[in-house]
Amino acid sequence: MPSIEERPWLGADARRTLLAVATRSIRHGLADGGPLQVRAEDFEPSLRELRASFVTLTHRGTLRGCIGHLRAVSPLVVDVANNAFAAAFRDPRFPPLAERELVDLQIHISVLTPAEPMTFASEQDLIGQLQPGVDGLILQDGYRQGTFLPSVWESLRDPASFLAHLKLKAGLPADYWSDTLTVSRYRTESFS
Repeated sequence: MPSIEERPWLGADARRTLLAVATRSIRHGLADGGPLQVRAEDFEPSLRELRASFVTLTHRGTLRGCIGHLRAVSPLVVDVANNAFAAAFRDPRFPPLAERELVDLQIHISVLTPAEPMTFASEQDLIGQLQPGVDGLILQDGYRQGTFLPSVWESLRDPASFLAHLKLKAGLPADYWSDTLTVSRYRTESFS
């Protein structure tokens, strides 16, 4: 599966536009309590495509919020506006963003490719197929599900450790294995 990072489909102007929309949506949230309402038809074609995205916020280098979709639910520019607001004000791990935090806030956007199911015969087979720094994973078994964006490889470089921590995130034991476990892979185009 070719990596979107090898051939980005968003130009520099589209990336700048998405970062500006994310910033405006956060500022709108501070002023009005809701996300910026954008009309997809007002933007260039690449931003009107149905694409899934994640918006990650850091404040002085520390995670401050991360919200997104694994599957496309709206035009990309709308998804980014909604996810930026949600990352700032609705991530249950953090209190709502305060205006004083805007000064040192960094916005990182990841646009996802559609997820593709992986086929594997064992845990070792799955681990052997993982591409550190490239693959984002969705792990699911029953109602338990977790995902790691490719950026998580920066802190979990070993494929076995990456998979074990993803299981923990999904609410499963690190050594869990089952024939009903499914894993899908996606790539991202990321920028800040």
